[in-house]
Amino acid sequence: MPFTVALTGGIASGKSAVEQRFRALGVPVYDADQASRFVVEPGSDGLAAIVEAFGSEVLDAHGRLDRPRMRERVFSDPTARKTLEAIVHPRIRQWMLEQVQADKSPYVMLAIPLLAENIGHYRWVDRILVVDAPESTQLQRLMRRDGMDEDLAVRILATQTSRTARLALADDVIDNSGTEAELEPRVADLNRRYLAMAAARE
Repeated sequence: MPFTVALTGGIASGKSAVEQRFRALGVPVYDADQASRFVVEPGSDGLAAIVEAFGSEVLDAHGRLDRPRMRERVFSDPTARKTLEAIVHPRIRQWMLEQVQADKSPYVMLAIPLLAENIGHYRWVDRILVVDAPESTQLQRLMRRDGMDEDLAVRILATQTSRTARLALADDVIDNSGTEAELEPRVADLNRRYLAMAAARE
């Protein structure tokens, strides 16, 4: 398999902005959020399992998973969240592994928001890159980005692994407490380092 870097960070820390910059440099990035959509497409066994567990009210008018409704439900009910994760996460992991195994690039990146919560399943990656921002910054970005109230934003942040625990996993850290323009040189430097690491391993 190619050299594999797992990219993670708390919600609204700026993972997507970092991911976009690696993509712009030609790095294949396989995104767990993208995978989570593939594995619950209409007709998939993933969606069938969700409907069996939660009922057809979690579907929208087109027979797709109603994500906002599902999100509200699982963030107010820890048991429901665990049930959903037990259905979706194994399918996401399998999809991600298959993409990496098929890729012939010097190195690939996996964007995994909940890496810290699922680290036992991703011990096979070569490197972990954490995008970091203060929790106060995450909270403001989340409310602005998703148009949610502060109470829901705080509850969503509370369901995630702590900032300290994420940083403890990191081989590399990008501080994203500033502007997006500041990301460019940091991503370029890491890209050079990862290419060198991949070449050295070969």
